[in-house]
Amino acid sequence: MKRSREKAAAELFAALYPRLAGWCRRLVDDDETAHEVASEAFTRLWARWTSVAEPRGFLYVTAANLVRDHWRKLERERRAVRRAGVEAAVRPPAEQADPSVRLLVQALPERLRTPILLHYYADMPIREVAVLTGRKEGTVKADLHAARELLRAHLRRSLDHTP
Repeated sequence: MKRSREKAAAELFAALYPRLAGWCRRLVDDDETAHEVASEAFTRLWARWTSVAEPRGFLYVTAANLVRDHWRKLERERRAVRRAGVEAAVRPPAEQADPSVRLLVQALPERLRTPILLHYYADMPIREVAVLTGRKEGTVKADLHAARELLRAHLRRSLDHTP
């Protein structure tokens, strides 16, 4: 039994780790952090192996939560640096004029951010996002629409203020 469990976990790891790590890489812009997040997601899956019905979904939702925690940590660090008066060394002026979509996605409320990450960044169909988030498909579609509208509005405001 233990051998088959380990074999199944190894096969799942071989099949899903590269794509999960690549997805994380696009979100965090750092190879090492991406691998840490993907590895931690697998570690958490392994700890709950017998109780997880959908391992792929568990991995992506867990990774999304870990990425969100990473983003929060980075934001806390940015605020601390700003308070110390060293903002210019951390963020070049060009970033203010050209907002990163990733940063805008990061600023979305969690209710909207999670479906965006799963649907657009992990290429999951709406039906699967609905199952993973425990929402109806219509709700996921509405959340995706609301998130796109917020992102569109932020981008328009940013572009209107570009010198």
